[in-house]
Amino acid sequence: MEEMLIKVTVATEYLPHQSNPGKKQYTFAYHITMTNEGPIGAQLISRHWIIMDGNGIRREVKGTGVVGEQPLISPGESYQYSSGAVLETVVGTMQGSYHMQSDDGQGFEVDIPVFTLALPNALN
Repeated sequence: MEEMLIKVTVATEYLPHQSNPGKKQYTFAYHITMTNEGPIGAQLISRHWIIMDGNGIRREVKGTGVVGEQPLISPGESYQYSSGAVLETVVGTMQGSYHMQSDDGQGFEVDIPVFTLALPNALN
């Protein structure tokens, strides 16, 4: 089996117009870029997210694909998508993994390291 190298980068933003602090609803967007740095193509099959808010409340989200797609990422190519999460607190974290399948039929996991969702200046 070829070694698969899928690099994941994340950018986040707070969405004030979709949030309602009075009801403890803080909405964040996250923008994911997956780059295939390996020698063969790979398809994203499913996702698994662990979302923690500032109160220590943990939610898990599992599902097929991302934003309704199961993208095939060829060597040297990138795939980008945006999604969101609503927290009850001004700061939280997300982490998880993607289950992928290489063009030669091998399944493998791609870890998504912990990233922070926070209101601007909330962590100063």
